[in-house]
Amino acid sequence: MRMSRLFSQTLREAPAEAETPGYQLLLRAGYIRQLAAGIFSYLPLARRTLDKIEAIVRAEMDAIGGQEVSMPVVHPADLWRETGRWFTIDAEMSRFNDRAGRDMVLAMTHEEVVADLVRREIRSYRQLPQLIYQIQTKWRDDPRPRAGLIRVREFTMKDSYSLDTDLAGLDKQYRAHYQAYFNIYHRCGLTVHAVGADVGMMGGSLAHEYMYLTPAGEDTVLFCDQCGYAANRQIARFIKPAATPEAPLPVEEVATPDTKTIEALAALLGAPKAKTAKAVFLVATLQDAEDSAKTTERLVFAVVRGDMDVNETKLANVLKARALRPATDEEIQAVGATPGYASPLGLGHERAMIVADDAIPASPNLVAGANRAGYHLLNTNYGRDYTAHIVADIAAAGDGDACPRCQHPLRTSRAVEVGNIFKLGTRYSDALGCLFNDADGQLKPVIMGSYGIGIGRLLACIAEAHHDADGLIWPVSVAPFAVHLVGLDQGGEAGALAEQVYRDLWAAGLETLFDDRDERPGVKFKDADLIGIPLRLTVSSRALQNGGVEFKPRRENERRIVPVEALIGVVKAALAAHQAEIDQRVVNVPFPEE
Repeated sequence: MRMSRLFSQTLREAPAEAETPGYQLLLRAGYIRQLAAGIFSYLPLARRTLDKIEAIVRAEMDAIGGQEVSMPVVHPADLWRETGRWFTIDAEMSRFNDRAGRDMVLAMTHEEVVADLVRREIRSYRQLPQLIYQIQTKWRDDPRPRAGLIRVREFTMKDSYSLDTDLAGLDKQYRAHYQAYFNIYHRCGLTVHAVGADVGMMGGSLAHEYMYLTPAGEDTVLFCDQCGYAANRQIARFIKPAATPEAPLPVEEVATPDTKTIEALAALLGAPKAKTAKAVFLVATLQDAEDSAKTTERLVFAVVRGDMDVNETKLANVLKARALRPATDEEIQAVGATPGYASPLGLGHERAMIVADDAIPASPNLVAGANRAGYHLLNTNYGRDYTAHIVADIAAAGDGDACPRCQHPLRTSRAVEVGNIFKLGTRYSDALGCLFNDADGQLKPVIMGSYGIGIGRLLACIAEAHHDADGLIWPVSVAPFAVHLVGLDQGGEAGALAEQVYRDLWAAGLETLFDDRDERPGVKFKDADLIGIPLRLTVSSRALQNGGVEFKPRRENERRIVPVEALIGVVKAALAAHQAEIDQRVVNVPFPEE
């Protein structure tokens, strides 16, 4: 490819809205362009890198028995009604009517379509196990697209689906994906961590997410460096500090003017935050028990100890809520509570759904709000003074909390999710009637798993992981080209040699980007660093006078002259060394056992 014909251009500065270094460089180097919020075009350089990533994905999926298919991006809504997700997914799902007035859906994922195929194609246990996958466009109308390709609305995903006769078969395919995903990321030059995750809208019994650790991430991951425990904060467990046993004391009202936070309350009373009860009001969207097409809103009063925070994912799972949002002051006041001074005492179960963290019943004599502005209550006790609809673990784990396995302090890290795997079980088979005849002639549901990788997000994370102040530094396995050939002094002997080297490189199977533009050397060198191809060759009159062609790996500062007759061999050896470094990263990763 000649840069004079390349359908993109480099930019000296990134747009102001580009938040992360990788996103800025992808824009500046001419890989991507934004069309609208969360919607991007991939230009030729990005397309070539995406092709390399997809080839790695296909190779690893094929290696564990996958068969590639292609499924529609537009689905009849009836499929999503059968599984119930038509009613439980909010505005992220884009719905429309076709010209005949039928409800249709833009694909967010393909469990429903796979299940429909299974009930049409699978009849006997002899047809199982199966693994199918695709690499295809998805659409989720995310309300907060950000960080370029890291959080988008339109994206390309590799999604695969395992089909088995029993749970042992599902476990085997799940573990195969667990390792295959590490192989994919390591072959792409990206270091990731697999952590326990919430099953979310997918449903099922078990999930893992693959996390790339970066300050640009939106997820928080908890790690134990002692025993290896790792989980997304959404589901992370921890051992809560036990409260000191005390005999229940009489409730006492105390004046606490202008004290609406736990920090201010603890400071005023000279008490630790663990001796207070924190009130958090949310409004839950709940599915109607009798009509799944209908939803209702219910005010939720979540109570945790003052030294903890509410984990909204845990709370939503406990409530089986479609969504949670903060309650307004008016909604809080409508049930008889006072914002900033709220208490479950005296509210009554009919006014709000009270959910208490499981540490609350074991924590005596807590300070709680008095439901009167400027006052709190000392010595409130669960069971004696109030009860909850639900008692469950709804607290969020944080830095320094005790590991649930070994009690070693946990640490947190920000991260981007680059893939996920789910044990779906019979969630979709039961809903759509995906049955097979077992060896004993009995009809049984197909056991399913679902596994996803965001291809564009993976591209973005590789860019975040591999760059310096001058530009991108692509791993050789996914670089758009292997060699960036810079031609200087185009009109004379050096120009003729540059053309010959370009032809020789391609003839030797070495993908080469040739900067044949009529630009100053400084511009060409800056663009080469910005684009980030592994090896740079410079053909110039000066290099010729010194005995050959200038050779410089992108990730190194040193340059050297290579004789023209040795050039192909030197380039191949350098690329082989780069690839060997990538290959050494591909190792077996033990599956975490609970």
